[in-house]
Amino acid sequence: MAAPWPALCRALLRPRGPRAEPGGRRGVRALRRSPVRVLQPQSPPEEPPPPPAAAVERSAAAPGLWYEKAAAGDRRLGKVVTIAKSKKFRDNHGKVLLEGHRLIKDALEAGAVPQTLFFSTVGHLKQLPEAEIKRASLVKVKFEDVKTWSDLVTPQGLLGIFSKPDPAKMSYPAAQLANSLPLLLICDNIRDPGNLGTILRSAAGAGCEKVLLTKGCVDPWEPKVLRAGMGAHFRVPIIANLDWDSVPTNLPAGIQVCVADNNDPGSTSLPRGAGSAPANPKAPVKSSPRAAPEHEEEEGAAIPELAVQHYYEDWARAPVAVVIGGETQGLSPGALGLAASTGGRRLLIPVVPGVDSLNSAIAAGIVLFEGRRQLLWRHKQEDGRQKLPVPG
Repeated sequence: MAAPWPALCRALLRPRGPRAEPGGRRGVRALRRSPVRVLQPQSPPEEPPPPPAAAVERSAAAPGLWYEKAAAGDRRLGKVVTIAKSKKFRDNHGKVLLEGHRLIKDALEAGAVPQTLFFSTVGHLKQLPEAEIKRASLVKVKFEDVKTWSDLVTPQGLLGIFSKPDPAKMSYPAAQLANSLPLLLICDNIRDPGNLGTILRSAAGAGCEKVLLTKGCVDPWEPKVLRAGMGAHFRVPIIANLDWDSVPTNLPAGIQVCVADNNDPGSTSLPRGAGSAPANPKAPVKSSPRAAPEHEEEEGAAIPELAVQHYYEDWARAPVAVVIGGETQGLSPGALGLAASTGGRRLLIPVVPGVDSLNSAIAAGIVLFEGRRQLLWRHKQEDGRQKLPVPG
């Protein structure tokens, strides 16, 4: 029997969809449902798994020491060049670039913190302390790429990015500390990188207690300074970028500050480096007030008088500091004022008439090692007096 017409119409017009809930609320539960968040069970953190074998190899010289193979266009490699060439980048980011086995090994043994080491062969890692290099990211690169980054004639294939060392946190070699003397060096306007590196090397060799660099000096962490220093950066504390107002706070109490000078009494410029002696080196000398361009702000100040003597005469009494000025800019009025305030003297290295001046690095070596000789002789004399038998 056919269904009644009204019932058939209701069946055709009934909406197709979810089955109606009791009470006539169709689809309400489905519309109001929210996504369910599945929480994974908590587990203690684990060490990250080693990188894929295609990107990482294990060093045969040090099992468990992982290193990466740099892919083409690795951005970290470009950062090496940026650090090497930009003082602003080094200052802002607190990073320095070191190159070569000896320099990197000296840095690691002194406690410098490595961040990334780039090497061309695994054999380079064998020459470095394993415990220290594990703290860094190790990246293997092509030697051809190292040659591109390096400005050395014969690059070794090893470069490292380090945190800029803090002199107060460094562990200097025991032999260096045992032979250190109360002799300090102050570099004033040393702007040639090769000269500054050589001066730092001489300071380490002479057993200087500390080296201070004024704001007129080149950055000691420039690659050319590092190469010329031959590891001196990690043998003697170096405090850089000082103005003359802050220099005394980095000196021990009761110190005498002497300056190396090359001017004779008739000179009309500020003292420079070290060189010709005046006719009467015992006579006090007052330099002309005409200042170099970089000293224009101090031009109105009177240049203090200092007693003058040859460098080989008696002057080194512990503690003592020596100021070395650059060949071009020379000594700042601030250097002369500090020397005068401590009872210091102008030390002259006599040279053949007509020779303008000695190279700053050569002058520094002569004066520092003479200071070392005098301090050791004085110490020996005092030690001998202390060992004299007491009359009965």
